[in-house]
Amino acid sequence: MSKYQSAKTLVREYFDALENATAENVGEVLKAYTSKDYLWRGVYPFREQEGADAVTETFWSPLMRSLKHIQRRQDIFIAGTNEISGEQWVMSMGNFMGLFDADWLGIPRTRKIANLRYAEFNCVVDGKITQTGLFIDIIGLMAQAGVYPLPPSTGVYYNYPGPRTHDGLLYEDAPEEEGVETLALVNKMVDDLTALNESGAMGCPPEVLEKTWSDRMIWYGPAGVGASYTIPRYQEQHQLPFRNNLKDKTFHGHICRFAEGNFACFFGWPNLSNTPIGGWLGLPGGEINAAMQVVDIYRREGDKLAENWVLIDIPYWLKQQGVDILERTQGIMNPDL
Repeated sequence: MSKYQSAKTLVREYFDALENATAENVGEVLKAYTSKDYLWRGVYPFREQEGADAVTETFWSPLMRSLKHIQRRQDIFIAGTNEISGEQWVMSMGNFMGLFDADWLGIPRTRKIANLRYAEFNCVVDGKITQTGLFIDIIGLMAQAGVYPLPPSTGVYYNYPGPRTHDGLLYEDAPEEEGVETLALVNKMVDDLTALNESGAMGCPPEVLEKTWSDRMIWYGPAGVGASYTIPRYQEQHQLPFRNNLKDKTFHGHICRFAEGNFACFFGWPNLSNTPIGGWLGLPGGEINAAMQVVDIYRREGDKLAENWVLIDIPYWLKQQGVDILERTQGIMNPDL
């Protein structure tokens, strides 16, 4: 049997069981597939939860009551060995799709189809899921509900596609050497940006990106920032606003980082911290240093990175600075909740 088939099979069975569960019995699914010391990490307001009962009560049951007949629409599914700490992890990326029939987190229901972007990392040890990192784009759902909470974004947010090559579902293991090549390229890119941060530089010469990125790169950013295409437009619409309007940028490493085939992924807790000086997201600056939880998923094409799907827990980054966009939206749009 191939190296990651056992972990992949377990996670796929878990996903199927979740999709066939209800808000009332989803806790039994979690208990069947997770370990007794299960640790779950999610975006604000969920954050860290310990054990199946806490995850059920805090996240899955409320979501299932709101997003009815929920489906997991996967675009990428890969597994690998975490180069940080050596465990096997499985990553799934795509959309949770359902009928947004009940208010959730103060976001008013639409009674229409909604897509909730997600990236989910599951650590598998001895036939059980021991850790999960589940990141969703809440601001993207707010945009669909007509309660977008931020100034206009520099990029464009829409229902992003999966890989251009339509080959992201690696149910069978890819040749190991391909993942080694992909991860080496991603690590080179991370090292280049870390060196830039440590130098104190704010901007980024395009030739730094050209070392590891295709000139026709596509960057699918979180709602609030949006997507960009080509290196010049990516720099204009995300990288330079990010680098020039945030100071004290410090990289804190990752919880999980691995690759399979032409795809790689990572998340941190947090990945980095920074201090806004005004301009990023169209918001004023301040002297509050805030942590960022970030997910990056990459597709390599040849010797360059061609596509990058990104989620950032922007609500948590803002919460640390005294702005709770969920609480504010609820107070304005849903005061009776």
